[in-house]
Amino acid sequence: MKEIQFQELEGKSAGFYALLAVSGFFLLLGLYAVYNMEHYGHAITGMNNQIVWGIPHVFAIFLILAASGVLNVASISSVFRKTFYHPLARLSVLLAITLLVSGLMVLVLDLGRPDRLIVAMTIYNFKSIFAWNIILYNGFLLISIIYLWFMMERRMKQYYPTAGLVAFIWRIILTTGTGSIFGFLVAREAYNTAIMAPLFIALSLALGLAVFLLVLLIDCWKTHCSLGEGVLERPKKLLAVFIVAVFYFVLAYHLTNLYITGRHGIEYFILASGGIYTALFWGGYIFLGTIMPLLLLYHEKFTHSRASIAAAALLTIVGGFSLLYVIIIGGQAYPLDIFPGMEVTSSNFFDGVVNSYTPSGWEILLGISGISLFVLLTTLALKILPFLPRSLADSDIEPEFRN
Repeated sequence: MKEIQFQELEGKSAGFYALLAVSGFFLLLGLYAVYNMEHYGHAITGMNNQIVWGIPHVFAIFLILAASGVLNVASISSVFRKTFYHPLARLSVLLAITLLVSGLMVLVLDLGRPDRLIVAMTIYNFKSIFAWNIILYNGFLLISIIYLWFMMERRMKQYYPTAGLVAFIWRIILTTGTGSIFGFLVAREAYNTAIMAPLFIALSLALGLAVFLLVLLIDCWKTHCSLGEGVLERPKKLLAVFIVAVFYFVLAYHLTNLYITGRHGIEYFILASGGIYTALFWGGYIFLGTIMPLLLLYHEKFTHSRASIAAAALLTIVGGFSLLYVIIIGGQAYPLDIFPGMEVTSSNFFDGVVNSYTPSGWEILLGISGISLFVLLTTLALKILPFLPRSLADSDIEPEFRN
């Protein structure tokens, strides 16, 4: 069996240094935004006492879900013994690490008082899903680093499948925990459902593979790595399957709510009268994030074009981000039903009032800084260590790697 050869990113072009400069610049802007939010308080953001999780949370959860999902490429190789994906496993684990670190940075800095994180890491309330997620995120990061070490170190090759299995199980638990944050919030009608966990698992798989395909196409373009049509064919079809899986769970979620009479209000709000949330659901998620990617991946006119595959991956990311915005912020915008089955009236507690939210520039900069940190860390890692295969041409993929 021919040994797979890996290479570093050359990193001598003007584009390489421009990418580092731009990502570093936006990272500094994000840190400046954090300084202002800490100095002046969250009053300068669009958040309020009704909507306490803003667009930085959407960015953070997007990055965390993508981190879990992108590891699926390596899991297919080591856990399910599909050696066809083995040349792509190193890049998969690297992206999982950089995405998670970037998402956690946004999450911690958005919550306020990041210095209090030490309390959350040392004093646990095991009845809280948030406390469990602290363990899950840190554990995922540690396991991924060990998994990558076993993958790249010849002496540890015998432990590589075991590490892959542990990483696979851990990331499923992690994504279940992230979805359960919303599923356990009984006060919000849009959240309180067990289907949030499998929905977030499916969404993580779609987002992770979409990010992986984009990075792979860009890296092979920059490093002149031969990328065969056969190599792209399987991940492309797998992405379509994940997009359909997400749609299935979204459909089940809304059909279940439509069946429950008490939830007709939240359904009418999201699907018909929610303004920006309705527009993002139908236009952002359904049309741009589901219909268009499937058309680009399956229609004979587009399916063989790499530009179409890249566009499908990008639209999947746009659709996933739109869906997260609707779930996270739209779910908070709908009025709380504090006393179910009873009529409550007051002039001071916003009962029955749809809560308004407009993201501030500070919040947007913080969210973008998470993307910038991901780009910066990934680019530097690819420059320093050999994560990229020298060739992914169909002719260079040995028969034993094609199963």
